[in-house]
Amino acid sequence: MFGVVGGTASEPRVGYLSERLTATAEVLALTGAVQPGEVFRFGAPCAGGGCRHFDGSACRLATKLVQLAPAASGTSLPACALRPDCRWWRQEGKAACMRCPQVVTLNFSPSEGMRLAADPDT
Repeated sequence: MFGVVGGTASEPRVGYLSERLTATAEVLALTGAVQPGEVFRFGAPCAGGGCRHFDGSACRLATKLVQLAPAASGTSLPACALRPDCRWWRQEGKAACMRCPQVVTLNFSPSEGMRLAADPDT
């Protein structure tokens, strides 16, 4: 876990933790009645061929986010503890990082760009 979701339903924004945390049962229970993906931002190793966004050499989700989603406000990179191990960073660089604050696991009202980027069939 590397961030906490804030902002609004129509414009979510991830607040980055100063260090990554393990998603223990106790931490996940802090979300109460809502799903952890609505509150926390998680990172995981690339699943490669086990993921529909992987094209054999690259993550198409990262590529599409850069192409279809506007950069989040600001000009500096978010302070992200995941960056040293982040596939999106290695693949797309600053362009991916500038979109990352608006990426949430469970987004119930995504923008058209985010919806298209998340769809592995587009």
